[in-house]
Amino acid sequence: MNVSKISIAAILMGSMALTACTAPGQLGGNPNDPKRNTKTGALAGAVSGALLGAAVSDDGDRGDGALIGAVLGGAVGAGVGYNLDKQEAELRRSMDSNVQITNTGDRLIVTLPQDILFATDSFAVRPDLRDDLSAVAASLQRYPGSTVQVIGHTDSDGDAAYNQQLSERRATAVSEVLLQNGVPYSRIQSFGRGESQPVATNLNAAGKAQNRRVEIVILPNA
Repeated sequence: MNVSKISIAAILMGSMALTACTAPGQLGGNPNDPKRNTKTGALAGAVSGALLGAAVSDDGDRGDGALIGAVLGGAVGAGVGYNLDKQEAELRRSMDSNVQITNTGDRLIVTLPQDILFATDSFAVRPDLRDDLSAVAASLQRYPGSTVQVIGHTDSDGDAAYNQQLSERRATAVSEVLLQNGVPYSRIQSFGRGESQPVATNLNAAGKAQNRRVEIVILPNA
């Protein structure tokens, strides 16, 4: 077996070992596994690194390039996944139970229902919710290697143009609280999506309540 074949075999064996850490049909693995995204990140990084390493190498060296890329990519991916798992656990301990935290493996999405953030038709953040936003800001300062998107959403009641403006103002209001708590301006982007991105039906009150939300998306810089 030549070097290229040995290298490719090593990549495949490593990928199989990492995949074995996840449940069948679930790339993200067991949702109760506190290290699930470390494993997923390592696998994704290894595969991406292997492909990139092979692509940029000469024909005779593609096996070695793939192996080097897999090792480096796996290390980077595992580091990103580990930090996300750790940050998620810390946020869950410090925030209100009404706040939803979703860890997709490559980002954290902190969803705050607008009904607990703002009074009706208001974009002034309620004083009792500032503690949760302060907790997010503190977390962002402990993990400086990320950018943040603050995205406002509404239900479909009322005029679409008004809903768009309201979502923008609410996203800006949340961003300002993060800024006031020490998160640098350069790390924050603020958007309003109005009623254009519902996560539930707008045909009943329960669905509308889910659609009225502000999302804080934490994106690691790998």
